[in-house]
Amino acid sequence: MISEPSRFELGDLPLQNGATLLDAQLAYTCTGTLNAAGDNAVLLPSYYTGNHGSYRAWIGPGRPLDTARHFIIAVNQFGNGVSTSPSNSTRQAGAAFPLLELADNVEAQARLLAHLGVSSLALVAGWSMGAMQAFEWAVRYPDSVRAVLAVCGTARCWPLNQVFLDGVRAALQADGDYLAGRYAQPPLRGLRAFGRAYAGWAYSAEFFREGLYRTLGFADLEALLRDWEEDHCQHDANDLLAVLHAWQRADPSRAHHGLRLSEALATIQARCILMPSSTDAYFTLEEARIEYNALRHAQWRPLKSPYGHCAGAPGRFAAESLHIDQALRDLLG
Repeated sequence: MISEPSRFELGDLPLQNGATLLDAQLAYTCTGTLNAAGDNAVLLPSYYTGNHGSYRAWIGPGRPLDTARHFIIAVNQFGNGVSTSPSNSTRQAGAAFPLLELADNVEAQARLLAHLGVSSLALVAGWSMGAMQAFEWAVRYPDSVRAVLAVCGTARCWPLNQVFLDGVRAALQADGDYLAGRYAQPPLRGLRAFGRAYAGWAYSAEFFREGLYRTLGFADLEALLRDWEEDHCQHDANDLLAVLHAWQRADPSRAHHGLRLSEALATIQARCILMPSSTDAYFTLEEARIEYNALRHAQWRPLKSPYGHCAGAPGRFAAESLHIDQALRDLLG
């Protein structure tokens, strides 16, 4: 059961693009105890369709993120339906919701950590979009982040990744009921198309060729695709697209105007472990390697897996999870 999050009131939050998010709130949970120095904190930013409960496989007594040693903050990004989002905003609901970037999330998270008394972060870790936010943190606050774990996620949204996102967005928006985000009822045909299109990118050719979906409990390929359809029907369409926009705009070099991505990554002081999946179709191994080559204090530990991008999902696959658990322990000493 996922615990009810706390809420941090930010008021009217200025955004990177000059717009304002009105009555902004960050929803988050804390486990463990912050030490007197305020430096035993671990930040876990949420990923696409994830929330503050999504990393629970990593957290707890004897787990890699041991609550007896660490103060663990799991934070929901804007647009995910828990923090301020198109589906729950009191003043900018639906199509009126402003476009946000990952940097807006990180700046809001920095204010939350100051409110909690955190002086520095022992670790920022995440899967997918959580990894992207970890990189953004390490570039924007190099003196405040001691370690980064990036699982199946790059700092930048590279061109192939952008094309993938354009495709699933177009599938959703093609539903005549979408009405440019001003729908009265959920655009279910578009949401199902979004989920079905997404499924092909989430896993690998080997996964589909060898029928590995059967190991996940699906009798056939169609059952898997229907599950992805139904899962996406549980999400608000505008929420999905709000987070998708932030994903697509990801590039921490924006924090240093005039620097190339490689130069921005070279400013990172944190010890980093990069764990791309060998078969990730959109956070590709090749592009993760380009970023690794720009880092000064990094280890390269790719996950050799047939499960594509999903290989890094917290607690989902036993063999991959063992490697991720070890990386977490190594970074926290």
